[in-house]
Amino acid sequence: MSVPTREWQLVRRPQGMPVAEDFRLVATSRPDPVPGQVVVRSIAMSVDPYMRGRMSATKSYAPSWELGETMQGGTVGQVVASRAEAVPEGALVLHGSGWRDVAVLDASAVTVVAPLPGLPLSLYLGVLGMPGLTAWAGLFRLADFRAGDTVFVSGAAGAVGSVVGQFARLRGAARVIGSAGTPEKVRWLTDDLGFDAAFDYHDGAVADLLAAAAPDGIDVFFDNVGGEHLEAAIEAFRTFGRAALCGAISGYNAEGTQPGARNLWQIVGRQLSLRGFIVGSHSDLRPEFVATASGWLRDGSLVARETVVDGLDNAVAAFQDLLGGGNTGKMIVRLAADPG
Repeated sequence: MSVPTREWQLVRRPQGMPVAEDFRLVATSRPDPVPGQVVVRSIAMSVDPYMRGRMSATKSYAPSWELGETMQGGTVGQVVASRAEAVPEGALVLHGSGWRDVAVLDASAVTVVAPLPGLPLSLYLGVLGMPGLTAWAGLFRLADFRAGDTVFVSGAAGAVGSVVGQFARLRGAARVIGSAGTPEKVRWLTDDLGFDAAFDYHDGAVADLLAAAAPDGIDVFFDNVGGEHLEAAIEAFRTFGRAALCGAISGYNAEGTQPGARNLWQIVGRQLSLRGFIVGSHSDLRPEFVATASGWLRDGSLVARETVVDGLDNAVAAFQDLLGGGNTGKMIVRLAADPG
């Protein structure tokens, strides 16, 4: 016996922006679960910018995906068969073996989660999941946020950035500024999320746009973009400014080495602290993060928005759209309706 499944595989290393021919959707099967394993039917899966790095052969903090193997990613699902007492049939779980509609996994590879009454389970992949913890760790631990700080967030309309800005506002920032890629996203940041100012980075030099939004400078920079945004933030920092460097999506599809910020010398004179980080190194913060963020969600203080694409067949298109800035908030691929 076996468990039928449909899975996306990487079949070619992308050159620049990934194209459809780099991937293959296959119908296959997995062995029936043995003692200690569960079968999980996917409800929603995540596509995230970091996945682009795992498609390349370049050495990084996470191993590259092998050609011909099924890709991986955060998924929330429901156990439909179990041979593990601790994870019964019907349990809702999180796991990291996405890009498939069904997974056969060791019970130790899944995390049981509670239902979210009135809220979609996909929030466990966004504001209550890895992106939310990334925002929490980067802002409060890496950038050492303090009430009264002026905070600038690049890529502020994405899954991480949109939460960073709200966390800063809820913890007493003097001013929160964000950059985004469309006028609609800019309006969402200011009208719905409470950012004090935001700008479309296509409207001019980022340094000029940031200077207009923060004429007195910034204390904290949370960077999802890199490149011109990092250079602009260094220019805008006050003395003792702090940056949490989370990503550099502006260069993920670039071919060849990209130029860095030209004003790094100001780090010395202004006594700046710029710290790169990987969220997996800060999992100890998860309990306090989930407790606080879930409370803010329940009382309406924290706004969660998702861009939802339906169907496993459309997962690659959703990933391409994500890399092109087509999402507002968290990009989710919905594979099934939440259980009633």
